[in-house]
Amino acid sequence: MSNYKRFLGLDVGTKRIGSAISDPLAITAQPLKVISRLPENKAIEEIKKICNEYNVETIVAGLPKNMDGTLGFQAEDVMIFVEKITKNTGINVKLEDERLTSKAAERFLIEQNKKPSKNRGLIDITSAILILQQYLDKRSK
Repeated sequence: MSNYKRFLGLDVGTKRIGSAISDPLAITAQPLKVISRLPENKAIEEIKKICNEYNVETIVAGLPKNMDGTLGFQAEDVMIFVEKITKNTGINVKLEDERLTSKAAERFLIEQNKKPSKNRGLIDITSAILILQQYLDKRSK
């Protein structure tokens, strides 16, 4: 295991969780995998396993705010889920505004000549990359 502490980015959906990991210097976000959200206890175990494998110091989860900045049902669901992650891993979870990351991920896939409707998991991973990269960029300023 490396001495470097890394960051794990999560795009938490109702069915799937996209994940991304920082490079060892915490400069760039790299794609990781899609985790099935259900059953929830298995999803949390998978996240815990990733945290141990990559020596994760902080988890960054996307917070799906409404366009006016308010929090809706999805945001509440994510906050409850990340509380469970913290409780089970002991790792601090930061929430990062994820407005429009899924749309940006879809645009990126279209530019790569991939159909978003056939690549839902890839959208989730790309969203996780965008969420984590946004956090890393803010952190380095």
